[in-house]
Amino acid sequence: MLKGKNIVVGVAGGIAAYKIVDLVSQLKKQGANIYVIMTQSAANFVTPLTFREISGQPVVVDMWAETTNWNVEHIALASRADLFLLAPATGNVIGKIANGIADDMLTTTVMATTAPVLFVPAMNTNMYLNPIVQKNISSLIELGYHFMIPESGMLACGVEGIGRLPDSKTILEKVHQLIVVQNDFRGKKILITAGGTKEAIDPVRYIGNRSSGKMGYALASAAAARGATVTLISGPTNLKAACGIKVEYVEAASDMRAAVLAHYNESDIVIKAAAVADYRPQSTAEHKIKKTGDTLQLVLERNPDILLELGQLKKQQMLIGFAAETQQLVLHAQEKLAKKNLDMIIANDVSVPGVGFNADHNIAKVLYRDGRIEELSKMSKEHMANIILDKILAECRK
Repeated sequence: MLKGKNIVVGVAGGIAAYKIVDLVSQLKKQGANIYVIMTQSAANFVTPLTFREISGQPVVVDMWAETTNWNVEHIALASRADLFLLAPATGNVIGKIANGIADDMLTTTVMATTAPVLFVPAMNTNMYLNPIVQKNISSLIELGYHFMIPESGMLACGVEGIGRLPDSKTILEKVHQLIVVQNDFRGKKILITAGGTKEAIDPVRYIGNRSSGKMGYALASAAAARGATVTLISGPTNLKAACGIKVEYVEAASDMRAAVLAHYNESDIVIKAAAVADYRPQSTAEHKIKKTGDTLQLVLERNPDILLELGQLKKQQMLIGFAAETQQLVLHAQEKLAKKNLDMIIANDVSVPGVGFNADHNIAKVLYRDGRIEELSKMSKEHMANIILDKILAECRK
């Protein structure tokens, strides 16, 4: 899948450097040309000889060493790269690049490249969560650099928490997204909704749901990376949208309806991944409701069904919905698909532990208008986002 692609792998000085040997091997097996640049610190964990044997190319460590092949000096590598992959990306190298410091071969080459740059952080939990490191990551994301989120688990330092390098398969999925499937959605305007809504009870309390917005944000990021013009209508969430995505933040279902309708006519594809509240309080108290007894009665009224309305208004748009269910998954999804005039619906059982709401992974079924049902096994939401987009694109081309 990566045949003929030139990938520069920058290896920084973290204990996870040994895992990059397998990653380079996997990239090589997929046909990529791999050029490894190591920091001096990284060479204390893995020898340059190891990467040279696996990649089949000279390995660069010392910026001042005599160049044996002019074509592998840093400007040539920067120009040649289809992708620059930094793994493991340490707090030190992230901080240098975020602040424009280029004092070794790795940081100098990153500064000189115009290729997509993917950081794969791996470090101690407290280091990763340090506000300085997070600020540097945010700054680089705003500038258009790509980041993977570390995994959680037992770290080499003996601490359990976030900071583990993702496995080679997960990194390969992201590499594939950035350099193989890019631009196949160029010219398409995609409207995506994400997250839950909050329906106010009083100035303090609200009715909401457990949606984190991760699936919608993953879809928006993947679509933008593949060349689409993306508008993301987001309910309240702590997530940050990728650079280049137009985001409108809303709170209540009525706000989301207004925002979606404002962009609907100009959209080619609409993906309604948000978990919109079906009901809202009939009235909202002006002040905080005080405790006056053992019970409190709220009268709820129906929110507008945004997806149903979009199905009735549909013209040129391809309309995709989501169905989060806890029982009779296929039956409820089929009913929703037909009733709301959808082209596709993504159904997932949110009662399954470890997937769905607030999780990083998902399991789903894709249902089509013609009755087809396709299974999507457990995978990261980023991976699933690209598979869903693949299926949408296939339907668009029919």
